[in-house]
Amino acid sequence: MCGIAGVVSASRESNISEALVRHMCDQIMYRGPDDEGIYVADGAGLGMRRLSIIDLSGGHQPVFNEDRNAWIVFNGEIYNFPELRPELESRGHRFYTKTDTEVIIHLYEEMGADCVKKLRGMFALALYDKTKRKLTLARDRLGKKPLYYALHKGNLYFASEVKSILAVAPELAEVNGQALLEYLYYQYVPEPISAFTGIQKLPAGHLLEFERGEITIRQYWDLPRYNTHFPKSEEECLEELEQRLLEATKIRLISDVPLGAFLSGGTDSSTIVALMARASSKPVKTFSIGFTKDDFNEARYARMVAEKFGTEHHEMILEPDVVQTVEHLTSSLEEPFGDSSMLPTYYVSQMARQHVTVALSGDGGDEIFAGYDRYRIHADRKIFEHIPEWARKFYRERIFPHVPRGMRGRTLSYNLSLPWQERYIDRISFLPDFERDTELLSDEFRAILRRGDDPGNVLRRRFAAAPTDEPVSQLLYVDTKTYLVDDILTKVDRMSMLNSLEVRVPILDHVFVEWATGLGSEWKLRGREQKYILRKLAERIGVPRETLYREKRGFSLPLVHWMRHELKDMLMILLEPRTLERGYFQPSGIRTVMDDYLLRGRANTGRLWRLLMFELWHRNFLEKYVKPAGLFSLPVVADSRRKVPGPAVFASAPVGE
Repeated sequence: MCGIAGVVSASRESNISEALVRHMCDQIMYRGPDDEGIYVADGAGLGMRRLSIIDLSGGHQPVFNEDRNAWIVFNGEIYNFPELRPELESRGHRFYTKTDTEVIIHLYEEMGADCVKKLRGMFALALYDKTKRKLTLARDRLGKKPLYYALHKGNLYFASEVKSILAVAPELAEVNGQALLEYLYYQYVPEPISAFTGIQKLPAGHLLEFERGEITIRQYWDLPRYNTHFPKSEEECLEELEQRLLEATKIRLISDVPLGAFLSGGTDSSTIVALMARASSKPVKTFSIGFTKDDFNEARYARMVAEKFGTEHHEMILEPDVVQTVEHLTSSLEEPFGDSSMLPTYYVSQMARQHVTVALSGDGGDEIFAGYDRYRIHADRKIFEHIPEWARKFYRERIFPHVPRGMRGRTLSYNLSLPWQERYIDRISFLPDFERDTELLSDEFRAILRRGDDPGNVLRRRFAAAPTDEPVSQLLYVDTKTYLVDDILTKVDRMSMLNSLEVRVPILDHVFVEWATGLGSEWKLRGREQKYILRKLAERIGVPRETLYREKRGFSLPLVHWMRHELKDMLMILLEPRTLERGYFQPSGIRTVMDDYLLRGRANTGRLWRLLMFELWHRNFLEKYVKPAGLFSLPVVADSRRKVPGPAVFASAPVGE
């Protein structure tokens, strides 16, 4: 696991220096504290920071081919490289390392950029072909590893994190108003845009080629058709599920350094630990955290699983310095990020790194096997589709505006009146619901954003592209392409890498995902039971039932308690002139959400946390590059996405169908 960075110029005469590339790499040293490697020649510079996992002594990057006309820097792990290497050797390729990275460079010689289709693993890579003067960037199918790029003054910059690009091109610190709005909707910035107008994310499952000053981007993988595989019996389904997930877990145990697993005590992580225990000749090292607040201390469930499978279990009951942690994380994250579970993920990564360099996790089970409550809730509300469209529209336009703010069921009633896809978008979005009651965005910010795109179109485009007509499967596709990539996997990557820890995710093995996608939705959501077949597998391999059939929490945290105590003073920065004068929000809107929480006792911690992370991103990250950073002091540009039909973003009146 590494961090990569570099720049390639359209001109061979461009002065790309080793010092410039090293400066880019220095910004992400924590991603690879063990080694540094730089290649510079003919207007091209590739750099990397290495966290040594395989071939500890011989795996120095950049890696090159036999005649040194192709060079690569690589972040990730390729799990099928032991099978690929003999094939390449039989075709005459000569290897000088034992790494997975060198397999890629020789595959490129055989197949060009399409070589990534042969790779099974997680990766972000940059490969420079000296002969063609072409740079190829690629990102793994499901987006486990990040990759940013920017074309600026004839140079293509790339890096694992935005801060590497801004370090050498600070003029790119131009805030993308569209991205900030989408953050306020979803608590993350969806790909392919970033918080900065000139910097983009390479989407998951895509290739980028840069040649003669021109960029070409193409998709090389997508989720296959849903609901194409129909096992004859539950036993047959379980047999195949067990065999496939065991294989995906086994290949992730290859490592020359200590390896363990995150264990929350839930279905996904417990299943992975059970399969690791079966495949390993030594006790698995497992890591779990808990909190002193009893309502959030689920360490006993993890302990139960650890005892069942004889793991070497490490448990920590935390009384963390939450304020210090929040300050640290928001100074590192290059975009506003509102998922509060980044805190326990950071803490468990920090603890695990004291014992291992690699940890397996159970991420992906919810998006692949329908684990979130919202899938069940969606199924329960199908009945409302029988209400005529005209009646639902009449309610939104004529009745809802007169329902008193704060009345029980008000938000739910509006949501139920929407068509089902719009209902889903509305339910997971913060801003539309809030603005139906109180204007939050300032008039100036709205004026900029009207030139942009409706944030709801991020999900509408995914609905339109879903390779299925079945509603639950459409939801799984949408979440896999958005929430999983830009929230869950971003969180895991950033929090683990801040601790120089590699995390591997067996459930998101693309071969396994393709099979699981083909299963009919009845194997995933059966009645009111979520993750039906995965829970059955967990029971089958011995995971205690008590851990499987309980309220889902994952690595939960006492956010409400913290915001009323440890974080209370920090929360008050939302009312400071420095915050209100940035120009994004109506001061009255901010005061309303604060009063709801502090004076009226409404548990709207999600809204407050999202706003707090927005402000702390400005203070702790953005102001490193622009001071002061705000709407009235900084170019804030609306980034126009391709528009599709849908309800208007800024209409304060209820939308029509």
